[in-house]
Amino acid sequence: MFRAMSDKAERLREARRKAGYRFASDAANALGVIASTYRAHENGQNDFDLGEAKIYARRFNVDPYWLLEGDRRTGNGAALTEPVRVAEPNGTVLTPLVGQGKKIPVYGQAVGGVDGEFIMNGNVLYEVMAPPILSDITGAYAVSVSGDSMYPRYEDGEVCFVDPKRPVRRGDYVIAQIRLEENGALLAYVKKFVRHNTAELVLEQFNPPKELRFEANTVHSVHYIALAGNA
Repeated sequence: MFRAMSDKAERLREARRKAGYRFASDAANALGVIASTYRAHENGQNDFDLGEAKIYARRFNVDPYWLLEGDRRTGNGAALTEPVRVAEPNGTVLTPLVGQGKKIPVYGQAVGGVDGEFIMNGNVLYEVMAPPILSDITGAYAVSVSGDSMYPRYEDGEVCFVDPKRPVRRGDYVIAQIRLEENGALLAYVKKFVRHNTAELVLEQFNPPKELRFEANTVHSVHYIALAGNA
């Protein structure tokens, strides 16, 4: 089983590179999937199914069954061990894409606090193109991660793309904005969501492992991180 998953991961990595994506995070952004999910498939940590293979194959222009199985047989019985390049159509009527060319702001600071927090004062570091899954989301934005408090999920300097409209559930990764002092600055935390009720907001961080707790009346917002990568 491990060998089969490793072979699938290697074929996925090969397809990604031949499609022109130097980094896994670049491919994940193009696919509109969470970077850590894609990396886990490419590293062989998690398996991927036919549905996911079809998504990857469409972007990388290969046969999804080659991604899954590798050595297949052609009609004359010959072994097929190379990626099957899917012929590009001569002409296709495409459905108009929503939000093409939309840019969103990236917030953050070069140096974060002890728990990776940074002041959310509205200053924009720069702008990036919105990934497809956020292209039609009003108010979508991105944040630059400071420090290694959430490594290996997020690395220092990695960009997290945020969907402020999507409901947050336990286990999601979020950016929470907290105002600890009345009229004080908003502090932003990129963490794993544990719970939020009328009493408190609880977040989890990885380095060092601990839970962060904030009184409910200090919570300004908790927004869902849709995907992350290098912008």
